Amino acid sequence: MQYISQMQIPRFYYLIHVQFLGFRYSGWQKQPNQKTVEGMLTKTLKFVLPNSKFKILGAGRTDAKVSALNTAFELFLDKEPLEDLKVFMHDFNVNLPPDIRIISIEQVNENFNIIQESKLKEYVYLFSFGQKNHPFCAPFLANIIEQLNVDLMTDCAQLFIGTHDFSSYTARLQPNTQVLRTIESCEIKRNEILTANFFPEVSYALHITGKGFMRYQIRMIMGALIQLGKGELTATDIKESLKKENNTVLTYVAPGSGLLLNKLKFT
Repeated sequence: MQYISQMQIPRFYYLIHVQFLGFRYSGWQKQPNQKTVEGMLTKTLKFVLPNSKFKILGAGRTDAKVSALNTAFELFLDKEPLEDLKVFMHDFNVNLPPDIRIISIEQVNENFNIIQESKLKEYVYLFSFGQKNHPFCAPFLANIIEQLNVDLMTDCAQLFIGTHDFSSYTARLQPNTQVLRTIESCEIKRNEILTANFFPEVSYALHITGKGFMRYQIRMIMGALIQLGKGELTATDIKESLKKENNTVLTYVAPGSGLLLNKLKFT
């Protein structure tokens, strides 16, 4: 019997940082019959690299309407490397829609794994309250019409810092989900992330940092803080919701359009 050995096809690896406005997308992950960020990146790459075999893998998923000022994906490219990274980045950006932009690209080695690499993520949730916003604010700011006790919300945001059982802060909890999560920092302060002449005079930002978050976790933390600000929850309710095997049921998921991934750092 004759054995024919095949030469291994060379593969090249690139880490690409990207920012996008998520308002018109159904999240990051490619889905049938849905406009997604991953789908748009793949479609554009097929045009920019018409004769190449490739695949991409994101650093994480974002929900519908969620934006990112800095996230990343890995590009796996077979056979031939990119000739000029600056030229490729320019061509990629020229052909992407205006709500997606590549901000950096670097070649990495085969040992780099964007999923398994330790990373720190800072999410920001932008919101305003007390009056109806200008319609142009909709992609950027969650608009709470009712008055909020923002001082109480600011004080209680610190309750989320540390390692807690966040089983009450996710949707469709699965038996094998790791519910013990660590929040490095969590604070509410004046919004200085985004500004525009049509924004309300004062808006706020929840800054929250950690290595990993469950689905809807940050939006449900924001939702609990909004309910706290309305007087529908108390500080004691928040404390109880973070205890191991608690029976707290939280139902309010803050709108996706206020959430953005602000920083992604590989550690």
